[in-house]
Amino acid sequence: MTALLVGIAGGSGSGKTALAEGVAAALPAGQAAVLPADAYYRDLGHLPPEERVRRNFDEPDALEGERLASDISRLRQGEAIERPAYDFATHARLPEPLPVAARPVVLVEGIFVLAIPAVRKLLALKVFVTASEPTRLARRMSRDVGERGRTRDSVVAQFARQTRPMHERHVAPSQAWADLVVSGEEELAQSVARVSERIRRLLNADCQGLTYRSMA
Repeated sequence: MTALLVGIAGGSGSGKTALAEGVAAALPAGQAAVLPADAYYRDLGHLPPEERVRRNFDEPDALEGERLASDISRLRQGEAIERPAYDFATHARLPEPLPVAARPVVLVEGIFVLAIPAVRKLLALKVFVTASEPTRLARRMSRDVGERGRTRDSVVAQFARQTRPMHERHVAPSQAWADLVVSGEEELAQSVARVSERIRRLLNADCQGLTYRSMA
């Protein structure tokens, strides 16, 4: 089995995770797996806590891109993997990895999915999710304060110091590689339907003996 790899990129808080999970749920049961690229943030457990928080988490090198590409390649070949489990409160990996089963469709979501060449070249379908900066900041604020132990002031400071400039440098330009662009501010069901339909077309093309290709 050769899996169909779908990359879903976009700015922090644009709605990538919701889209990936929505598409996985819209496809037949057991057909899709979701792989969050955020799980591949480098383990900073060896550093003092005060040094960890000073790291730039909004540049591609913050991820272990080599392992991410390797794991995606294995999933593409129909192999199950064990992905890292990352604790965003401590910026360290947890000791036990998490299994990801082989599936006909693998949805890889994360801000740098289209910005890392070794990852991008493996993808059969590349999706970019857009959203305005106020929307992205508001969503990031809700997530980081509610789930990751941050303060409102720290979220705003990090967004201004790192997230905004790194978005402009690395994330926004990667939209040029996308086969499909959807809005993270429209009804989720609409975006799910558009991406799901494109996936079905690619799967049907494969059943007919054609090669996966971008379908702009």
